[in-house]
Amino acid sequence: MGRLGSSPVILSDGASVLLEEGAFEIKGPKGSLRRKVPREVSVEKTDDGLVFKKRQDTKAARAMQGTMRAHAKNMVHGVTQGWSKSLEIIGTGYRAEVKGDDLALSAGFSHPVIIKAPEGVGFKVEKSVIVVEGADKELVGQAAADIREVRRPNVYTGSGIKYTGEVIRRKAGKQAAKAEQK
Repeated sequence: MGRLGSSPVILSDGASVLLEEGAFEIKGPKGSLRRKVPREVSVEKTDDGLVFKKRQDTKAARAMQGTMRAHAKNMVHGVTQGWSKSLEIIGTGYRAEVKGDDLALSAGFSHPVIIKAPEGVGFKVEKSVIVVEGADKELVGQAAADIREVRRPNVYTGSGIKYTGEVIRRKAGKQAAKAEQK
């Protein structure tokens, strides 16, 4: 097994780190992100970048070392380049529009569904594509999941809100089931 957790997280141009007791903060052109460090792991800034070290050699410490390294790498990418997820709206009369910071979805209900943008996350709409952008990978993913949950894709008709590139396995309807019985 590789020990990827012990390799340093390289800081991109424009990213800076502020270390505090039990936490670290990464700042960049797209914003700043802060994360607490669990007590099983310590963080140090070196010439190569950020290095996470285990305080003890336990299973939990090994797991947290790799987890914290992955979080730090995602944070560096987020504050320098940002994260984005795109969703497609498929269906007659389904549409989305940005109202201020919020997203208004018309997805077959009698009323529009308003999704409030979490702090640090923005929405863009172009035709039938919704783009969720932000510096925090977890917030961007959760906001995209919340949008998809408004009207998940229907397996019979294919209408709904899906991730771009997501493949929806379609089921045969009642007519196909009747034809198989004969």
